[in-house]
Amino acid sequence: MAIKTITTSSVLFVATSLSAMSFAQSKIMFDDFNYQTLADAEKNGWVARTQVGHPGIKNATWWQEGISFHPDKYDLNNQVMRLTSKTDGTATNTRHTQICHQRKYREGTYAARVYFNDEPQFGPDGDGVVETFYTISPLDYPMAENYSEMDFEYLANGGWGQNTHTLFSTSWETFQLEPWTKVNAFDTYSKSLQGWNTLVLQVNDEKIKYYINGYLFSEHGANVYPEQAMSINFNLWFMPEKLVQHPQMRQYFQDVDWVYFNQSEILSEQEVLNAVAKYREQGIKQKDSVPDWQPKLASYCGL
Repeated sequence: MAIKTITTSSVLFVATSLSAMSFAQSKIMFDDFNYQTLADAEKNGWVARTQVGHPGIKNATWWQEGISFHPDKYDLNNQVMRLTSKTDGTATNTRHTQICHQRKYREGTYAARVYFNDEPQFGPDGDGVVETFYTISPLDYPMAENYSEMDFEYLANGGWGQNTHTLFSTSWETFQLEPWTKVNAFDTYSKSLQGWNTLVLQVNDEKIKYYINGYLFSEHGANVYPEQAMSINFNLWFMPEKLVQHPQMRQYFQDVDWVYFNQSEILSEQEVLNAVAKYREQGIKQKDSVPDWQPKLASYCGL
């Protein structure tokens, strides 16, 4: 029997070709937030929330003016998206902020580089402020079994039973608002995350894994695994049960350097960072090859 011999150079060529083919066929969404206005971001599928409702202070405004784009104050060559929210403790003067991307995401690798703040830009400190990166589907009806949501939520001043800076990972099976009933799994990571952080979420094979700066701090299983398409979101809001009793206005912000999703591969933090660096080297500011959900779903930016 004849045996075909493959030279090292041939193997390298085949491997390189397959790698290039895999990269070309990957279903990826990447955004470097190199925009000047919200209207520019909306052209690439982003939507700012304006719908009043849960979570946060009841009847507060969800404020699209709180979404802005500007140079990173720590690196003027870098552009970031900023979410700004403020409150004086009243619904009338509270402004929550949220932005979301199209509802077409489920399994794969999610990642974002986010700047968290432990203190307000101005005003008294201490409010229960929630700074986030998460995915979510609509709740079709109270306790709907196909509800899907996965959250990174940073509580700069504690809350939800925690007395210090805490990052929550929460994966949801379902819930209802009245009376409040929830079915979820969560873990906590108690440490100040003031400054830039890389968040990675791996969703595959009935497992959900949450990483903070390369550290796996939470893993959830099939009982809370997402069952339907979700949107990608960032928001910044205040807990009504943990407000400073002071009439002075206070304002917080959260910056986002970039967001990344890969439907085709489960990647480590370093592999995500390598992919982002490659896009930046190539001058790619935005890419979206993730197909629409079938049938195509309307954008979802509320609850």
